[in-house]
Amino acid sequence: MQRFSIWSLIRNAVGHHEGWQRQWRSPDPRREYDVVVVGGGGHGLATAYYLAKEHGVGRIAVLERGWLGGGNTARNTTIVRSNYLWDEATRLYEHAMKLWECLSRDLNYNVMFSQRGVMNLGHTLQDMRDIERRVTANQLNGIDAEVLSPARIKTMIPFINLDTRYPVLGASFQPRAGVARHDAVAWGFARAADALGVDIVQHCEVQGIRRENGSVTGVDTTRGFIRAKKVALVAAGHSSVLADMAGFRLPLESHPLQALVSEPLKPVLHTVVMSNAIHAYISQSDKGDLVIGAGIDAYTGYGQRGSFPVIESTLQAIVELFPVFSRVRMNRQWGGIVDVSPDACPIIGLTPVRGLYINCGWGTGGFKATPGSGWVLAHTIAQDRPHALNAAFSLERFSSGRLIDEHGAAAVAH
Repeated sequence: MQRFSIWSLIRNAVGHHEGWQRQWRSPDPRREYDVVVVGGGGHGLATAYYLAKEHGVGRIAVLERGWLGGGNTARNTTIVRSNYLWDEATRLYEHAMKLWECLSRDLNYNVMFSQRGVMNLGHTLQDMRDIERRVTANQLNGIDAEVLSPARIKTMIPFINLDTRYPVLGASFQPRAGVARHDAVAWGFARAADALGVDIVQHCEVQGIRRENGSVTGVDTTRGFIRAKKVALVAAGHSSVLADMAGFRLPLESHPLQALVSEPLKPVLHTVVMSNAIHAYISQSDKGDLVIGAGIDAYTGYGQRGSFPVIESTLQAIVELFPVFSRVRMNRQWGGIVDVSPDACPIIGLTPVRGLYINCGWGTGGFKATPGSGWVLAHTIAQDRPHALNAAFSLERFSSGRLIDEHGAAAVAH
């Protein structure tokens, strides 16, 4: 793998940039692997990378039915934060945050992680009680968090309208939070995993999961049967479909989640602003686009477009908060498929089938956990037991009743 540096840029500039290598291979699948990861998004690629890097697993394949990073990884609004309420969630997301902070250096690829802070607005007295509670819990867990007054919010964002139908009474703020570039994350993990010998096989759809005596033996795909000692299902909204192939059910609902992006503007918004009460949030990309997101569509389904009422209500809320954006034109809209669990927390760990592992149920919060999720799942696969960071997120919690209710911290698409 060519390493990126100022010197390699100069060298290739002299050669008209014709000497760059391909960033990753496109191999045909082998007949057998030690581990097969189903899903070529950020979480699946991160899992393969950490399996090879941290655990020395030799023969690994990532199978993607479409193109690399073409699912939810490319259909989100790239927000990264760790200010969750409960200890279990906070520890997992904070581990991911620490990995984010060194990820560009670790992968030798600029993932454009910008720690510009994330602000969560409070519009009611109950919102503010919840904000005070969450900030206190964050601080007790060593997470950077503070409560902002309306005057402080106005100082940070002079053009925000605090006197809306739902007046802004304050906000929580995590300074280390921010945004990253979603395609760069997928490409960076793919490039680094490929350099460690991982086969990334695109346009290879899994159509069945074979089992013998309660253990997984491999997967049937559109490119033939692939034998594997261990299989990891990391397919976001389609996780329940894959689980059904393996003979068990998941407590998930799949919903469309919409986002929009505007025409580019000069830099004006230097942080991320979110509001649970009005179900809208906004940031500005490095290109100048306004990236706007909403809550999930109420209906279940696998469509990647979503409904117009959600777009309408979201833009209405954004214009009310930021009247200065009222004449900005939207360039495009898209939808992803999120898999929502009953307690708004992920499922990471073992399944009823030996040798079969799962990572799903992230709902609207999957992107921010990408490196941490891959790290803990890689440990779980390599050791055949959960890491302490993901032990609480087992599938069994839904039968034991040990839920981790993060609806308060994950009430809006983010």
